Formats: sequence, C-alpha cells, structure tokens
Amino acid sequence: MAMEITQYLLAAQSPDARVRTEAENSLKQFQEQNLPQFLLSLSVELANNEKPSESRRLAGILLKNSLDAKDSGRKELLVKQWFAIDLALKAQIKELLLRTIGSSVSEARQTSAQVIAKVASIEVPQKQWPELVGSLLNNMTQQDSPAHLKQATLETLGYVCEEISHHDLVQDEVNSVLTAVVQGMNQSENNAEVRLAATKALLNALDFSQTNFENEMERNYIMKMVCETACAHEAVIRQAAFECLVSIASTYYEVLEQYMQTLFELTAKAVKEDEESVALQAVEFWSTICDEEIDRQEYDSPDTGDSSPPHSGFIEKALPHIVPMLLETLEKQDEDQDHEDDVWNISMAGGTCLGLVARTVGDGIVPLVMPFVEINIRKPNWRSREAATYAFGSILEGPTIDKLAPMVAAGLEFLLTATKDENNHVRDTTAWTLSRIFEFLHTPDSGFSVISPQNLPRIVVVLLESMKDVPNVAEKVCGAIYNLAQGYEDAGASSSLLSPYLTEIIQHLLAAAERTDGAESKLRSASYETLNEVVRCSNLIEAAGIIGQLLPVIMAKLGQTMDLQVVTTEDREKQAELQASLCGVLQVIIQKLSSKDETKPIIMQNADQIMMLFLRVFGCHSSSVHEEAMLAIGALAYATGAEFAKYMPELFKYLQTGLQNFEEYQVCSITVGVVGDICRALDEKILPFCDQIMSLLIQNLQSEALHRSVKPPIFSCFGDIALAIGGQFERYVATALQIMQGAAQVCAQMDTLDEELMDYGNQLRRSIFEAYSGILQGFKDAKADLMVPYAQHLLQFVELVSKDSLRDESVTKAAVAAMGDLADVVGEKTKPLFSNFTFCGEFLSECLDSEDEDLKDTARWAQGMIARLMVTS
Repeated sequence: MAMEITQYLLAAQSPDARVRTEAENSLKQFQEQNLPQFLLSLSVELANNEKPSESRRLAGILLKNSLDAKDSGRKELLVKQWFAIDLALKAQIKELLLRTIGSSVSEARQTSAQVIAKVASIEVPQKQWPELVGSLLNNMTQQDSPAHLKQATLETLGYVCEEISHHDLVQDEVNSVLTAVVQGMNQSENNAEVRLAATKALLNALDFSQTNFENEMERNYIMKMVCETACAHEAVIRQAAFECLVSIASTYYEVLEQYMQTLFELTAKAVKEDEESVALQAVEFWSTICDEEIDRQEYDSPDTGDSSPPHSGFIEKALPHIVPMLLETLEKQDEDQDHEDDVWNISMAGGTCLGLVARTVGDGIVPLVMPFVEINIRKPNWRSREAATYAFGSILEGPTIDKLAPMVAAGLEFLLTATKDENNHVRDTTAWTLSRIFEFLHTPDSGFSVISPQNLPRIVVVLLESMKDVPNVAEKVCGAIYNLAQGYEDAGASSSLLSPYLTEIIQHLLAAAERTDGAESKLRSASYETLNEVVRCSNLIEAAGIIGQLLPVIMAKLGQTMDLQVVTTEDREKQAELQASLCGVLQVIIQKLSSKDETKPIIMQNADQIMMLFLRVFGCHSSSVHEEAMLAIGALAYATGAEFAKYMPELFKYLQTGLQNFEEYQVCSITVGVVGDICRALDEKILPFCDQIMSLLIQNLQSEALHRSVKPPIFSCFGDIALAIGGQFERYVATALQIMQGAAQVCAQMDTLDEELMDYGNQLRRSIFEAYSGILQGFKDAKADLMVPYAQHLLQFVELVSKDSLRDESVTKAAVAAMGDLADVVGEKTKPLFSNFTFCGEFLSECLDSEDEDLKDTARWAQGMIARLMVTS
C-alpha cells in the first residue's frame, strides 16, 4: 500500500531550511526502512495528475536516484536492492510508470520516460520485463493515439535504447522499434514534437540497426527518411536529423558510398544557409568521416600483413568541394569569440574539420588552402586576416615536412609581426598558429626544425613581448613557449640553444602567473604548466643554477598562499588552484634536480623545508591540492631515498586520510601510488607502518563503495610493499593472495564487448601480475616456499590471459615477467607445473615474435629461467 508523501515532497523544497531538513530526513528514513513502499509511493505520486507539479518532479528525481548512480559501487548496490523487491510490487511500479507517459503534463511524461529507461537498464539485460517494448509500441499503433502519448512513447524508446546494449533485444523487437520510429519521423506525421522525438529516438536506436543497415532495401528507406527529415521546416528537427547522419557516418561508414552525393548536397546547403545549430552538425558529419578514414589509415599496416577496414576515400574524392565550403565558415567568427574549450561556433568547427581533412589527405590540402591564405592574410578586414591565419594553422598536422617547410619558412616572419596586429582575434589566432608550428615543425632530434640559431633570438623576443598581451593571447603564447621548449628535449647539442634565454623565459612566466587578470582564459594555470615544461626539458648541466635559484622562489610563493585571506568559496578555490600549481612546479623541480648526482644535493639541502610546506598544504583540506602535493611527495621520496624515513611519523596521518578518501577517489588512487614510491625509497624502513597500510589497502579492495579504478594500483602496491620488506610480507600473504585470486576470477568473467570494461580488465590483470612479481621477488632470498600453494593459480591465470587475443601488450609483458619470476624464485617445486602447462612454450614463442623489444627481452629472460629449471635434475 503506497503511503501519502505529497506533504514531505513539498516540504523538502521549502525555502525554510529547518522545514526542508526535517522533510529530507523523513524521506530518507522512509527509503531506508521500507524501500519497496518508498518506490511505490513515489510512482503513485508521479502518476497522479491531481498532485502538484513540484511534488511530482521531486518524486521523479528520487525514483531515478534510487535506480542509478554515477559511482559504479553505488550503482551495483541500487541494482541489488531493486532485484530484491517483490515481483508483484515491481510490476505495480512499472505499470504506474507506463501509465504516466500518457499524462497530460509534459514534465511528468518526460520524467517517467527516463525512469522507465533506468528500470529497463537493470531488467532487460537479465531478460526481465519482456513485455516492455510491446507495451510501448502498442501506444504507437493504437488508432487515435494522442500526439503527446506518441511523443512520450518515442522519447521513452529513445531513452531505453540509450540505456541498454544492442545485444539485449531480439531482431524482431529491433525491427518493430525502427518501424515505429521511422513512421514517427514521416512528414505525414503532422505533430512536430512527435517527429522530433522520433528523430532523437532513431539516434539512440542506430546502434541496434546493424542487420537493417546490411539489408539494402531497409537501409535505403532509413537513409531516405533521415535525409527528408534533414530538410524539415523546424530547425530543431533538422539538427536532430544531422545528428543521426553524424552517428551513421561513424557506425555505418562502409555502406555510405551510394548516398555521398546526396549527403554532400545536404551538408553543403546546411553549412551555407542554415542556422548555426544545424550547420555545426553538418560540419561534424565531415569531421566524423575524417575520423573514420584517419582510423582506417592508422590501422592499415602493410608491414604486419594486417588488412585495413574498407576505406572509401570520401574526403579525397570530395576534396575540391569540401575545402572551399570549410574555408567559407572561417569568416563567420563571433565578435567576442575566444579560442576557449567551452566556446564552439561554426568558424571553430570549420577550422577543426579543416585540420582533420589535412590529417586525412596530407599534402593534397596545401594547394587548396594556400591561395585563400595569401589572398586574405593582408586584407584590412580583421575577419579575413584571422580566417587566413586560422586556415594556415589548421593544416599544419598531416602534410609532409617537405611540403610544409618552405611555406612555413616563408610565413614565419609574417606571423611574428602579426603578433602586434591591432585586432585581438588576429593576435590570438597568430599565437595559436605559432604554437602549432613549434609543435609539428620543431623537432631537432629528428633533424628538422623551422627554428635556427639565427631566428631563435627574434622568436623569443616576440613571444616574451606577447606574454604581456591580453589574457587570451598570453595564454596561447604560453602554448607556443611550451612547444618551443618541448622540441629541445632530447635534442642533443641543439638543447643548448634555449639555455641562454631560460632566466628571462622563467621571469616572464612567473610574471604572467602573478597578473591580476591571470584567472581569465586560464592564463595562470597555463603559465605554470609552461614553466613546468621549460624546467623539465631544459639542459640540466647548463640550467642547474637557474633551476636551483627558482626552487626557493617557488617555495616562498607556496608559503605565502598559507596566509591568503580566505573568506568566500571563491577565495578558497583561488588558494587551492594556486597551491596545486605551485606543488606541481615543485614536483618537476625535484624530479629534474634529483635526476643527476651532481644536482641532487640541492634537493637534499632543501628537503626538510619542502616537506614542511607540503604538510602545511595538507592542512588546507582541498582535494585538488592533495593530489598535487602527494605527487610531489612521491618525487621527494624518490629523491631522498632512505632519508625520507624521518618524515613518515608526521606524514603518515595524511597518507591514512588519503587512503580512506573514497569520495575523491583520485586522491585515494594517487595516495596508493605514493605509498608505492615511499616503499621503493625506504625498503625495510617502511615496516613499522605496514600493518596499518596493508589493513587499509585490504579494506579498500573489499569495499563496494570505492571506485573500481583505484583497485589495480592497490594490487601493484602489494608488490611494492613485498619488495620493500621481503620475507616480512609473510604475515599478509594469505589474505593478499586470496583477494588477488578473487580479482583474477572477476577478470575471467568480464564482458569483452564493453570497451571501457576491457580497459579496466587490462589494468586489473596487469596489476595482479605485478603484485605476484613483487611478492615472489620479495621472497627470493628467504621463504620462497610460501608461494608454492599459489603457483598453480598463477600459471592458470597466465594461461587464461594468453588465450585472450584482445589483451594489452603491457598485460602480456607483466604475465611473462610473473611466469619467469615463479620459475626463478620458487624453482624446483614448480617443475611439474611447468611440465603440465604446455601453453607456456607457445605463449613465449608468440612473445618472442613481437615487435616490442621490451616484451622480447622479458620473454627471453623468462624462457631462460624456465629452461634452467627444466634441465636441473
């Protein structure tokens, strides 16, 4: 029996905080004490047209939040709770939800559609709620179905298709859904809302349509309907139709040949004449075709004999028509546009697509773009100059150096002068283009750079002068300096070229970070990121003194942030951002100076003071700062080695806090990594802290609340701890190995069709092997026999992984290493196992044929260990 909860739902939205809190607590209590009745009551509320819209809205939100969560651990719990509810009661809830999509109130219909999809995401993969699709299609086929019911039904079908996999529906259901959706798109359907809902539903149903797209007649019909809908009277419907075409370009590239003439005409007309929202999708269609063709080119590797997926060369064939269309978009800039990540307009979309076309066809684009650049670059209208510069910068990735070098050499001086253009947009795009030139045409280690000892002084002067420009321009200049410095990394003798300018570059970057308008256009963070790269890529022998002088400056700045007045949330955010950036700079300085014995003493002399600063930063309680400070502490541990032990008593409480931070799981993950760094630095000196560390790590692995991405680093950390404390790991081995075996079992049962899950599976498998290797090596000199009971499981796990053709190379390497460690450490007692596991020889042979030299070396070593074992008497 549903409970009357309207008053609580309304009170939970009261402006009076006391009333609101009381109502929220009552609802939470109801949810915890009787979840089935809570969900039923919410469904009744949502379905009742007599109830206030405010209470219905909150009922819908609470229903969704009771079925789904972003956090995977929380989501698993909600799914379990739903499955535990009585079938009759669930049927009642679902019946109410299906009834609500016929409501006269649009908000209730939409909310119910979303909730139905959430229930479907739980039940349909388990072959439950088989009548769902039939019930929804019934709404479409009934005579005199009101338009709002059709619209809500199509919206529900769209949401359901978004939530479930195409493996979850049988083909007959897919066919019925597509028929209903495509009929809803038909021009004979007079209601625009129905046609829009149908077009959006098709977008979500395209993944389900492989069989239909293989059938030429069905494919022709779907394509005809989408193309007709792309010419609809309403812009919002045209936009949705072009979104469908973008998805089709990605999913069904192979069958597009016969439609390309029509699609070009449609997209060209939209780009030229239509509203920006529609034109953007039309450009996106061509960007997607480029992405597909780039992927196919990269996949095609004649050396290995792999055959690439069919590549129709649509871009090359249409090149003379596409390029002029895109160049035209470049002059449609917004007056106040800034090349920020969150700003997107037709000019930026056109430039981005032009860049993808350049990557797709290479040299072929240059003769089509350069006349546009030459005609427009000197025009009095700023739009023409900015468009020409943007076109030039956009095509720098793709064509060969031979094709680009003369053109860039001729244009470089012009661009340097254009950094003084009277128009902000032109200066912004000029700085961005210089950054691209330094990224793609400045690689001294490969023997080519547009930068020479002759033009470098001029380049540095121009860049440093432009650092004083308005924030959006200065931020692009940071990008140019970043790429300039990066080009000199590993550049041999050429790396010295930048050394004379380091002091001045660092001063200008620090000044930019200090600017009062530094928060605009992310200038402050860009300045610090560039400073990091300049330090990281510098020639240490020549730059040691400069970096040594920078260290106390950054330490002083970090110290000053502790005294900033923090009153508002904005103050707190500003302090956190500044501290995070400064901790990042310290990390790079520590890594750089500790990389050579000659400069390491600089860090050793300052280590106490640096550590004190990091500990004070932890006191400011900000997760973004904790991440950066932890990473810097990992670098300091590596630099100071065994000396780091003196900091552990004070640091340990913050390590514990980080390991228990499930909410901000990235902090937890980084802390796990830093524990590994500290173990490698301290070896057996970590022992006094190991009981508590291992206890926390094991609790984390057993917790359903912790984000799954933290679990692989924890297994790797087991290996680090075992290596550090050797035989003392005996006390943890039984528990650790039991959890590792459980995780290996999880890997075996993973859905290999889910790409995201596969990535996680690869990380998990690699970390389990790393844990095995660390534990085995830790026991090498004593107590190797402790691993005998686990040897068979390890080899079974390796065998399982060896049969997976989709495994990552790093997983293969870790598996082979663990197999070699087993033979090396446990020795004689594993001989029968290696005799029985016949896959080993074949697996190692496969690895020895790899092109990866590291993998080959590891396989040769493992093969040697196993061979040595097998020949012993």
